[in-house]
Amino acid sequence: MFQMKKLAGAVLTFSVILSGCDGSDNDDDEVVPVAFSFTEATIESLHTSLATGGITCEEVVEGYIERINTYDDEGTDVELNSVIAINSSALDEARAKDLAFEDDGIDGSLYCVPVLPKDNFNTAEMPTTGGALAFQYNRPVSDAYTIGKMRDAGAIVLGKANMDEFAFGYTGESSVRGLVKNAYDQTKGAGGSSSGTGAAIASSLAMVGTGSDTGGSIRVPASLGGLVGIRPSMRLVSQDGIMPLASWQDTGGPICRTVEDCALMMDVMVGFDDSEYANQRVSFEIDAAAISSEEEYLSVTGVPETYTDYLDADGLNGARIAIDRDLFGDNENVNALMDSAIAAMEAAGATVEEVTIDNLESILYDYASMSSYEFQHDLVSYLNSWTTSVDGHITTYQGLIDSNGYLENYKSSLEYRGTIDLDNLTDEQQEVYTLNTVERPVVVRTSLLKALNNVDDEGNSLGEAYDVLLYPSLTGEAGDLGGSPSAGRNNRLSPFSLFPALSMPAGMTDDDPAMPIGMEMLGREFDEATLIKLAYSYQEQVNPRQAPVNTPELTTEQ
Repeated sequence: MFQMKKLAGAVLTFSVILSGCDGSDNDDDEVVPVAFSFTEATIESLHTSLATGGITCEEVVEGYIERINTYDDEGTDVELNSVIAINSSALDEARAKDLAFEDDGIDGSLYCVPVLPKDNFNTAEMPTTGGALAFQYNRPVSDAYTIGKMRDAGAIVLGKANMDEFAFGYTGESSVRGLVKNAYDQTKGAGGSSSGTGAAIASSLAMVGTGSDTGGSIRVPASLGGLVGIRPSMRLVSQDGIMPLASWQDTGGPICRTVEDCALMMDVMVGFDDSEYANQRVSFEIDAAAISSEEEYLSVTGVPETYTDYLDADGLNGARIAIDRDLFGDNENVNALMDSAIAAMEAAGATVEEVTIDNLESILYDYASMSSYEFQHDLVSYLNSWTTSVDGHITTYQGLIDSNGYLENYKSSLEYRGTIDLDNLTDEQQEVYTLNTVERPVVVRTSLLKALNNVDDEGNSLGEAYDVLLYPSLTGEAGDLGGSPSAGRNNRLSPFSLFPALSMPAGMTDDDPAMPIGMEMLGREFDEATLIKLAYSYQEQVNPRQAPVNTPELTTEQ
């Protein structure tokens, strides 16, 4: 009999045996190899196949590289343009794991999991470009905090994903690799700015990936790729080693095909980091002190031992879900699938009720992202966080502008951001910055908590509190290639409140080709566990994701 080790954060323990046909005990019981399928694979299916000898770690990495070569590269039939580079060390790492497998077995929750980070996450063995030719040789000397933790859990960095250059937008274009195409319809865009991660994971070019989210950059490509994307609570995940857009709103998070894989990724990505770039504060206020210890981090965040404890197929039974119809827009496909999702939740035992979010129009239209204000300051700080002795990289903002190593249509935006000195704001600029870093979080958090807590203006109960707020991830659909999707402004609720949000597929349209429509759940600060519980239950009840048809399992003939 073979039995996998029980790991912290592991989804299951399993045994696979071949017994005597007569049902008697057989001392010659053999492990039955379980074949591995790359399309729609999960961490559980990978570990099952590895444990039973169905595949080796080297074969796993080889298989994903072959899928990238077949479906992503220039000149291929699909040509997704989702991967900037493949890690030349990935196969050696896989071989080392195979050599140690007999002694060590599956010794981490992400053992042999090929991870595709967005190319603004530092990886010690590869450049981190942010999508810009100006940074194509940037070689930070150490991993991002979250990348290091993934490696500690056994993951293999497969490569780096394409992205909107500097994480500026939703079109999915960079000067390093060009336009990312939608996994379901290559005439459409993949969203952004974590566009490459979204398209690659949707097409099973890697098992899981990472994105960063300032205003919607995890959740938009997740929605357009039929994926699960989590924007964690601010302060929960260290920002160390992630090229910034605006540190006040930036956070990294996982992008996966299943909720359970995202739960495993969250287990690894969270944790106290004493780096000056971690941006983990004792309170949400922008001037709050940094968290000083692991104990204080646990006290502030209440991180569970493992998010996999909340993978409950019946999690919707008894759940209370709030909706505000003003967040739904007027797209027929979106609203039809949202109504279908709501009906499925109610059938699973959830109560779904309409609420009114105070100040909603003001929240969505009167406040703004601070990326223009913080970009120059935060980028220069990041560029000076490692020595230039190895790579000679650009360390000044003017050096970036003078390099011309970026998309021409971003030149004016870069120049404008270069006129804002965060350490020496004009009176008018300071007023805007204070509005969005001091007033905004208080107003947005108060308004959302009033709706979630189901109370009136005086704080009196109007009924039972709600677990989450539910709304469409996007109020429209994928845009044409090179254009932005019809995103709407719902994506602002999470970064403006600093609360967590999870996007997942509500279902698929009846179009040809069928396209995924995403829905988003927003929860209270540090309550990612409830988002995971409800999302997993919906996933198991409805099975809303369908794989793209243009990137099937490879055959020997291919």
